[in-house]
Amino acid sequence: MTNNNSLTKIERSALATPTDLSTNATTDVAAALTALLADVFALYFKTKNFHWHMSGPHFRDYHLMLDEQGEQIFAMTDDIAERARKIGGTTLRSLGHASRLQRLLDNDAEFVTPEDMLAELRDDNEQLVAVLREVHVLASDYDDAATTSLVENWIDQAERRTWFLFEATRR
Repeated sequence: MTNNNSLTKIERSALATPTDLSTNATTDVAAALTALLADVFALYFKTKNFHWHMSGPHFRDYHLMLDEQGEQIFAMTDDIAERARKIGGTTLRSLGHASRLQRLLDNDAEFVTPEDMLAELRDDNEQLVAVLREVHVLASDYDDAATTSLVENWIDQAERRTWFLFEATRR
C-alpha cells in the first residue's frame, strides 16, 4: 500500500480526471472542498447526535427539525466529494482523515440542554457559512463556475438552518 507522497506515475494517472482547470486550481479547490467535506461530516454527526439525545417539552419539534437538517447536511457530502474528483483532485479517505481536517468542534458531553444544542448548531452553521464563502472566493478566483454555483446553494441552505436555529432559541 502506498501513500500520496509515493504514488507511482501509473497510480496517479488512474485517479486523474480531465479538466480545463489549472493544476493550481485543481490542487487548491480540491483541498478546500476536502476540508469543507470534513466540516460537513462533523456538522452532520453533531446534528444527528443532538437529534438522538434531544429531550424536553419541545422534543418533537426539535427532534424533527434536526432530523430534517441532518438529511440536508448529509445530502451535501456526495456532491462535495464528487466535485473534488470531477476537477481532478482527491478527497476524504477515512474518518481519521476527516477528523484531522475538520474545523467544527465535536461535542461529546454526556448531557447538553436543548437550548445549548440549538445554539451550538446555530453557531456551527454560521461558521460553515463563513467557510463556504471562503471556498466560493477561491473557486471564483480560479473561474470555477460549477463549484461556485454549488457553494451558493449550500450557503443558502446553511443560512436557512441558522435562521431556524436562531428562531428556535429566541426568548
